[in-house]
This record gives sequence, C-alpha cells and structure tokens, in this order.
Amino acid sequence: MEKFGVHNPATELATVGLGSAASVRYNFSAAALYEESIRRGEAELTAQGALRALTGQHTGRSPRDKFVVRDANTDGEIWWDNNKPLSPEHFALLRADMLAHAAGKDLFVQDLVGGAEEGHALPTRVVTEFAWHSLFIRNLLIRPETAALATFVPKLTIIDLPSFKADPARHGCRTETVIACDLTNGLVLIGGTSYAGEMKKSVFTVLNYLLPAKGVMPMHCSANVGPDGDAAVFFGLSGTGKTTLSADPARTLIGDDEHGWSENGIFNFEGGCYAKTIRLSAEAEPEIYATTQRFGTVLENVVLNDRREPNFDDGSLTENTRCAYPMHFIPNASETGRAGHPKTIIMLTADAFGVMPPIARLTPDQAMYHFLSGYTAKVAGTEKGVVEPEATFSTCFGAPFMPRHPAEYGNLLKDLISRHGVSCWLVNTGWTGGAYGTGKRMPIKATRALLAAALSGELGQVEFRADPNFGFAVPVSVNGVDGGILDPRSTWADKAAYDAQAEKLVSMFIANFAKFENHVDGGVRDAAPGVKVAAE
Repeated sequence: MEKFGVHNPATELATVGLGSAASVRYNFSAAALYEESIRRGEAELTAQGALRALTGQHTGRSPRDKFVVRDANTDGEIWWDNNKPLSPEHFALLRADMLAHAAGKDLFVQDLVGGAEEGHALPTRVVTEFAWHSLFIRNLLIRPETAALATFVPKLTIIDLPSFKADPARHGCRTETVIACDLTNGLVLIGGTSYAGEMKKSVFTVLNYLLPAKGVMPMHCSANVGPDGDAAVFFGLSGTGKTTLSADPARTLIGDDEHGWSENGIFNFEGGCYAKTIRLSAEAEPEIYATTQRFGTVLENVVLNDRREPNFDDGSLTENTRCAYPMHFIPNASETGRAGHPKTIIMLTADAFGVMPPIARLTPDQAMYHFLSGYTAKVAGTEKGVVEPEATFSTCFGAPFMPRHPAEYGNLLKDLISRHGVSCWLVNTGWTGGAYGTGKRMPIKATRALLAAALSGELGQVEFRADPNFGFAVPVSVNGVDGGILDPRSTWADKAAYDAQAEKLVSMFIANFAKFENHVDGGVRDAAPGVKVAAE
C-alpha cells in the first residue's frame, strides 16, 4: 500500500481492515486536495477560487437510511422509537463488504477532532473515497497541530465510500444507501451517497451519545459571545437562521451548528461552518458570502454560469445548496471555540402559519417544552405535494441526530438553565401578516433588532403581555421595532382566519407533545399552549 503525507505508522488503516487500498493520502492540505479533486474529475474550480462539487442523486441527508447497531451496550441506552436498529451480524457483513469494496482504491484520510474542550474531545479518523470529501471534513472538524498527528489515536473512525451499494437483504438496511453507526466500537460506515453532510452529522450523533453520560449537554445550535463575555446559544432547525443570526459583526462567532455545554461553559464541536447558500447575498450576509469567493471553500450543489461564477439564486439542483469553510474564514471567529456559560438562549422557529410573535420570553418550563417540541414549518413549493404550510416537530431541534431519549437532553438543559440563571427567548423568523402565500417573511432587520435587545438585557425592562395561544410573555413595544409585528393577530386583515390558524397550530403542538408527557414534570406539562380567542 502506497502512502502519502503525514501519517502515524503505529495506527495504520490496516487496523480497520483497509490495508489492501492501492494508496492512502494522509492529511493532505487544501491545495493538494484541490489538485486531486480536479484531476479525478470530482469537482471544478470556480472563478473566485472555491471548489464546486455536485452530489448527484442525494442532495441532502438520508435519515431513513441511518442505523444504529443494537448490542448489549446500546440496547437500553438508545431511543429506538427514533433510531433504526441494525444487528451486529448485519453490521459485520456490511463492514466486510465495504472493506472488500475499498481494496485497490485510492483513499484519503484526515485525522481530526470533534470538540474544542480537551476533556470532552473526540479524535476522529475520516477515510474517504473522494478527495473533495476529505477537504470538506477537513474544513468542518477541528484540525490538530501537525506535531499532534504523530501520536494521533482515533476514538471514532468514519469510512465513506459513495460508490459502494448496500444490499438490503444481506445488510439489513432499507436501500442501497446506508449510514450505519456502531457506537460501541466507534465505527461509522457510509455508502451509496455522495452527500458530504452525512460525515459531519455522524460525528454529531456519536457525541450526542457519549456526552450526556458525562453530564455534558450536546446541542444542535450556533453560538457567539459579546465583548463582555456574554455568550449566547441559538437553537434551530435548518432554515430558521442559526448561521445567519449568529454571524454578528459585533460579537465573536464560536460556531454555527454544534456545541457542548460542560461544567466549564460552552464549546464548539467543529472547526468550520456549513452554511446554506440559496439566495445568499453580499448585502444580507456579507461574512458568509465572502467565504464563497475564496480558495479553500467547498461549494456543494451550487449552480455555476458559463464564467464559473456561482448563481446562488438558482435552486434547480436543490434548495439545499451549501458552502463549507474553516472557521477562521469568518473575520470575528473565536480562536479557541470556547466561551463561558451562556447568558442567553435563543430558540429559533420559522412559523409559516403566521401565528407566533417575532420574540417571546420563556420560563425554564416553557423552554423545555419548546426544546422538546422543536417546532418549525415547511412552506408550499419546497417539496412536491406541499401546497400549504406543514408543521415540522424535530425534538431537541435535531431529532435525526439524537440517539438518547429526548427527556434525557431536555432535563439536562433545564437543569443547566436553572443552575446558571439563563434568559430564554423564542424567536420567530417566519411569516407575519398572514400565513405563507398571504403574509410576508419577518423582516430580518426587525429580528436582528429584537435579538440585540434580548442580548443586551434591554428587553428585561419593557412591558410584556401574555400570548393568548402559547402563554409566553411577549414585549408590547421595543425601541426601533414596528410595534405592529409584536402582536401577530393585529397584522392579519382577517382576524377570524388568524384565530382558526392559531387553533390549528396549537392542536398540532398538543398532539406532538403527547409522547413526552410521561417523561416530564407537571411544570413542563403546564407550559403547553391553549387557544384563547382574542376580542375584536
């Protein structure tokens, strides 16, 4: 087996059965991976110097094809209602067949780390078939110093072979695509998909399994910190604004997607960002836009024109266009990826029903209720067959990545909020003046102004009213913000239509939360919404 680059002879890939690969490129730099990606026809150079790759059939994650090995260690630990089990025997066959498939291939290896806090870090070795996948994960995880690579010992190994096609009958999976996680032995196998995000989220899944047992809260969130050390955490599903709203030039960015909260404070799991680029503009998101115009960034499924310039308004390949770049590409990014205990928690939702206010203050019980609910909404036109807004409830704002029962994460979060006196806010970046198709998207200028007021403590001094549908506290007026949008019902021309929409959304929340009622205390159950129709 031919080897290239920095590697550790004591822990060669032969230890995981990949000794028959034709060659292994260890820890190649961005420049070398550019050369390999272009030479092999995997990607192309854009006019501005980024690397553009297409993922083919899979332009997003395949959550229905993700499996967890069910063995003696995981049997009583995993939330099997949410995680598909795979037998150890099926996993062993899958592993053997994937390793056989890798024989004679050129492979790329990156030795990286998930977690910026040393005591809770996860050394991760990522083996990829594609050179651009190696650059992607090199951008996304934490890159150790060169000297540390000589003694690197992985606790997690990911093997990603897109050209491998699983056999459902033989391997116990659903389709030719498979993401199989052996949490006991620290091995993830990915086959049948070229979507690079599967690697990143596999690391997140493993950390979500390991950390709660150590009293550390894993979070699907972005985070930043102000000049006075006032850290803030932003929970939210894709499309709600986690990346956009945490990229604030007045605050230092800790990370845009995955963090832990330990006894020492919060820390980033990653060393880069994976930002959505659909309709990205230099005016609205200058820091993120700038990363797409430089060497080292990977553009995923972004359409290029004849001059190889990105067209971020073109969603013909997918609405889920992305860019992956190292954290230091953001000018005000944290060098350590760490901060103290958060002062503020923001839970983001994009309410396409037009019912929720743009901001609301949450009690600890309400915070746990909305954390376990994990609400946002799909809008008409984004998926075939969606003709009106559809509620999406993804518990803990990241159900596909949560191996343990949601109550375990929720109780840990509620305890941390109470212990550190954290202020919690629900922020709606969705629609106002009507549902999607009638109303309009919440002005980002207003959202940023409300966030700034929440982070500065200004909102603690204003008058509040109780929302008639959800019971949380809503500001009556805030300096610099149109007071009309603070009362969603007043923005609707048809008040009866608003009331009907509110009743519909509340009933969805109640139906969704039924599965959690036996796992939470009375205070959290009492935080459930209930419609009280307002007077004209």
